[in-house]
Amino acid sequence: MTAAAGATPTRLMSAGLVAGPVLSMIDSSVVNLAVPDLVRELGRPLEVVQWTVSGYLLALAIGLAATSYLARRFGLVPTYAGSLALFTVSSVACALSADAGMLICFRVVQGLAGAPLVPLAIGLLIGQGGATEGARGRVPLTAGLAFFAAPALGVSLGGLLIGAYGWRSIFLVNLPVGLLALPGALAARRAGLGARGDRAVRPDLLGLVLLAAGLGLTSYGVERAAAHGWATLSWPAGLVLLAAYVLWARRRPQAALALDLARDPVRALTLALCAVSSIVLFAVLFLAPLYLQTIQHHTGLVTGLALLPQGLAMGVSAAAGTRVAERFSVRFVVVAGMLFLAVTTGLMALLSAGTPVWLTTLLLCGRGLAIGFTSQPLVVSLLGGLPPERVPDANTLFSVVQRLAGSFGIALLVTFLTTRGAAAGSALTGFRETMLVLAATALLGAPGAALLRRQAADGAGAPGQRTSFSSGR
Repeated sequence: MTAAAGATPTRLMSAGLVAGPVLSMIDSSVVNLAVPDLVRELGRPLEVVQWTVSGYLLALAIGLAATSYLARRFGLVPTYAGSLALFTVSSVACALSADAGMLICFRVVQGLAGAPLVPLAIGLLIGQGGATEGARGRVPLTAGLAFFAAPALGVSLGGLLIGAYGWRSIFLVNLPVGLLALPGALAARRAGLGARGDRAVRPDLLGLVLLAAGLGLTSYGVERAAAHGWATLSWPAGLVLLAAYVLWARRRPQAALALDLARDPVRALTLALCAVSSIVLFAVLFLAPLYLQTIQHHTGLVTGLALLPQGLAMGVSAAAGTRVAERFSVRFVVVAGMLFLAVTTGLMALLSAGTPVWLTTLLLCGRGLAIGFTSQPLVVSLLGGLPPERVPDANTLFSVVQRLAGSFGIALLVTFLTTRGAAAGSALTGFRETMLVLAATALLGAPGAALLRRQAADGAGAPGQRTSFSSGR
């Protein structure tokens, strides 16, 4: 597989590559707001309607298992363009669904189609193979803003659309965005951007089954554990299947998802730090709305608007993160980011029922800046020095680690929050103690980041060359 030499995305291509992940991330959260309307209009109980959310997240996990193979077999851009087209069509089908059964089925299709969009777009926008020369390896400012603002945008935009036009509008809005994005994706395909497909690649069927079932069961079990307790067989069974996949993949030359990247000590540490930042990021994205709506009793719209600046701050700092790492080092930037993340998260333990929304938003923005500076250099470091054909494996591995860490982190912290809140007789006390736990988690990431070797944002040197830890600035 080869990539067009020196090809970089034009503005049209970048727009097409940004739109897909934004749609996928928004649809991960926006339907939560529509659940009460779906129960009322479709006439089905909450236990059934909730599968419009759970089915999508479950399908995302399963689709993620096939992403690396599809990209290697058909190429990065064709896989992305096909996924974007299917996501757009299934969004329209969701909007036209006549009953809950149809809606759940099309949401599953939506999730399967949305799974490859984020990992593939990251690789295509950052640069071929992560080999960063000059501007390559730097995330565009618009892409950083869009990616990180998307979760909060989903909450605020969803509240406006549902209130004005009903629940079907949150799916119909994907149609014009998808149609406008497809020309950019097709232009990227014509330009030969990204690694091309290799029709000689054969599917690792048993590996795909083990990986998809493991991710699916783990994601579903952890999601259920947060609400119904940990006494379930789903997530342990999922972890067993994932362990079986690891053993299987070690003996396969073309596994569904190659895990040899994790054997490199620098990339293994990078993945661990990505997991830490994911826990601190996704947990607060989940807990901050609970604080604003349950403790302070703000509306969904106010909550979404309060979260949006955090996403914008993350986007700005993500775009600037690799530039700062080029001037200093990845180690310096990530250590500083982890420390600042610990401080700003710890300050959230001082919030009260009467804290002004603007002050909460300011603290969230501080967290956003810290996460952007932390996560972006880590992603570029993970991709650094890889040939184009290894990008799908690296990005998919990153997405798998991020999803599992975020899911377990949220579930464990929600359990802790509920337990401590009940013991203290105060939801605010539970929230504050949970923020302290998150701050400690971020603080633990700082000494880990200090082990990263001194390196520029282009990361790990020559493809296939093993890297080692060394002193940094």
